[in-house]
Amino acid sequence: MSLLEIRASTPAEFFAWQESQDERYELVNGFPLLQPRAPMGHNLLVVNILGGIGQRLRRSPCRAFTANIGVETLPGQIRRPDAGIDCGIFDPDGYLAAKPIVVFEVLSPSTRDFDRLRKVDEYKQVSTMRHIVVVEPKRPQVLVWSRNMASESAGKWTAEEMIGLERVIRLDAVALELPLAEIYDRLSFDD
Repeated sequence: MSLLEIRASTPAEFFAWQESQDERYELVNGFPLLQPRAPMGHNLLVVNILGGIGQRLRRSPCRAFTANIGVETLPGQIRRPDAGIDCGIFDPDGYLAAKPIVVFEVLSPSTRDFDRLRKVDEYKQVSTMRHIVVVEPKRPQVLVWSRNMASESAGKWTAEEMIGLERVIRLDAVALELPLAEIYDRLSFDD
């Protein structure tokens, strides 16, 4: 294939192509972007988040999802948050969250600024999104972006920074509370 033949992919083409790949990719401006590998501490945070939200969503129509499932942040743009909550119709063969309500991004050294800024801005464009949780892996600190659709400032995003293991994340859109002590379980920090 020559460079002149390269063209942007649609989400359907991307997911069909992704099935035969060993690595995980996002779709950015119509082109696959390889996702970096993460260390054990990052992985433990993601496992703790998924365990906590999965347990709390047991009797809910919503369910947790992993980075294997994409979120269409802009038309034709697929991001893969570390974890999330989907409240849409379940498609056992699908690769895209139907109605993403919450996403979690655990910061990585190689993508820290991008995840905190650009990805958060993209997630805010998703009409169903209500909470964006950015998790710092080196200390018990999270930033929770929330959009309240029931108040007089409906649709406006507000941020709350939480520091310390005694703090609790409140995700009102899915009636869920997640203690930072649970997210950071089995991790230790240098003071």
